[in-house]
Amino acid sequence: MRPEIAVLDIQGQYRVYTEFYRADAAEKTIILVNGSMATTASFAQTVKNLHPQFNVVCYDQPYAGRSKAHNRHDRMLTKEVEAQILLELIDHFAAEHVLSFSWGGAATMMALAHRPRRIERAVISSFSPVINEPMRDYLERGVEHLGNLDRDRVGHLVNNTIGKHLPSLFKRFNYRHVSSLAEHEYGQMHFHINEVLNNDRDCYLRAAKQIDVPVLFMNGEWDEYTSAVDAKLFGNHVQLSTFTTLQATGHFLDMEHKAACEGSRKALLGFLKPAQHSSRARNAFAQDYHALAI
Repeated sequence: MRPEIAVLDIQGQYRVYTEFYRADAAEKTIILVNGSMATTASFAQTVKNLHPQFNVVCYDQPYAGRSKAHNRHDRMLTKEVEAQILLELIDHFAAEHVLSFSWGGAATMMALAHRPRRIERAVISSFSPVINEPMRDYLERGVEHLGNLDRDRVGHLVNNTIGKHLPSLFKRFNYRHVSSLAEHEYGQMHFHINEVLNNDRDCYLRAAKQIDVPVLFMNGEWDEYTSAVDAKLFGNHVQLSTFTTLQATGHFLDMEHKAACEGSRKALLGFLKPAQHSSRARNAFAQDYHALAI
């Protein structure tokens, strides 16, 4: 399964590395939006869960992964700019769906608030509008280590907090990646975290009220940082919101173990392609959503 690779020009300001996994029989296209410090590689399992039922698009933010060699890194990207980049990619790939992970949920919700005409459904995973105590502790320590360019502590911090339920092999890969990022990437993450700490949740909730497509919020049962309980607060603001909680799973969902991967796949396909499931499966899925919805 080899993707079609392109580096796209975004309004003459940014160059964005993209991977397009084409499926001849697929009727819809979905774009995947990375979390903080992540690259297209972090979606390897998610791509397998969605392809070939969908054409799948992955991309690296201008400051990260295979995009960073094509950009100048002379300014920080806000979530609003990341939202505009996502909107451009939605148009370029004629995408009907979008799926975000973790920090990617901020830009995705901002983009959805613009009501892109092609988008039919969206999935927001491992994201919530609340900075609870575990998340605040993680972010505050992150600001300190990033500000000091303490690569070792940044790597261990991620693995010991939001990544604590990852398999040991994934933790080693995660540490190697996070502790070897470029200085401008640490600066961007420092900027992101300060934005989160210094802005209240109202910006997300204002965006949420403008969203007019069905949105599935998916969180892990063991994720104390972006908890399923906190995510359900979006139900008061996103008109067409539904919720699912993956059992015995933390922040990284389908990366953590086989059962979580299968649970994630079923939840995604049940939400994105409900007409192709049996009526019994659809009814069970709908009952689960109804029990969790606010």
